[in-house]
Amino acid sequence: MPAKKIAIYTLTSQGLTVGKRLAARLPGTLYASKNLEAEDAISFESLKHLISATFNAFDGHVFVAAAGIVVRCIAPHLQSKETDPAVVCMDQTGLFAISLLSGHLGGANELADRCARIMGGQSVITTATDTAGVLSIDSLAMAKGLAIGTIGKVKDVNMALLEDRVVQLYDPEDWLGLAWNSSFEGKVGYGDWNDSKPGIWVSWHNDAPEGSLALHPRVLHLGIGCRRDITTYEILDHVYMVFKKYGFSMESIASVGSVEAKRNEAGLLEAAEEFGVEPVFYSTTQLAAVDAPTPSDRVQAHMGVPSVAEASAMLASHGGELIVTKEKTPTVTLAVARSNRA
Repeated sequence: MPAKKIAIYTLTSQGLTVGKRLAARLPGTLYASKNLEAEDAISFESLKHLISATFNAFDGHVFVAAAGIVVRCIAPHLQSKETDPAVVCMDQTGLFAISLLSGHLGGANELADRCARIMGGQSVITTATDTAGVLSIDSLAMAKGLAIGTIGKVKDVNMALLEDRVVQLYDPEDWLGLAWNSSFEGKVGYGDWNDSKPGIWVSWHNDAPEGSLALHPRVLHLGIGCRRDITTYEILDHVYMVFKKYGFSMESIASVGSVEAKRNEAGLLEAAEEFGVEPVFYSTTQLAAVDAPTPSDRVQAHMGVPSVAEASAMLASHGGELIVTKEKTPTVTLAVARSNRA
């Protein structure tokens, strides 16, 4: 996972001292008000206008400024807790670091703690589960590498945990590591599920019961072969069709792999970006060494290997199970392998 990009904003000379220290230790990109004439920072005239350009370009924002100013600047850009970046507000003496936005999923609580440690100050965390010393399921899911399928149900589960109510849990592979936690009612399946109670359903299929918090382990590795100048939509349509056919969750996609010759294929690169993963490309030597179940003379003739899609999926899954052998359209070939762990 790439390192998170952090922006730091300072408005006063005292705040600039704090900002420089944070930028060096986090590390981060430092912005300073133009009147400070800071040579080692990017200057700006209007914080409001600057945030319009940077808000979605960074994973986290640290403002060494008054909270009121920060709230007014970020308010027009807020979308949802699932996508908003982390926002931390710190006073110009570095005494307090307030987790202001996206405490759990965005990582603002962790960022506030880091800022406080750097400055020898105090982090201020107001999320209910943290102040009560109770497990936060969204933080746990993120730490375990699980994608949240039904973000609106996080609050139901967290509220149940805050109120010391038992939560239903379907997690047969124990991805969350809660098998022995008394706050959860484990070994629950469809026959035992109670729709009127909060619950968590962990699966790489789209099979979560109505009303549950669906969590998806990222264990599905796509191997893709394609024609030259393929469009993004041709790839996306085929993947969606195959996933619908088998009931797989799109949130469980862990990687996209193909042959090295496709490294600059724009449609494939854009499809991988749509899935939120970095594409992986394999040499013909690597692919040829894989014993794919359905080799192709045509692929051998064109690409110099008997398999691209199946072999790529199998390599990406690091010895996992090939759960979908190649499925083809006139322009796209797809295979899917499942790893035991993401």
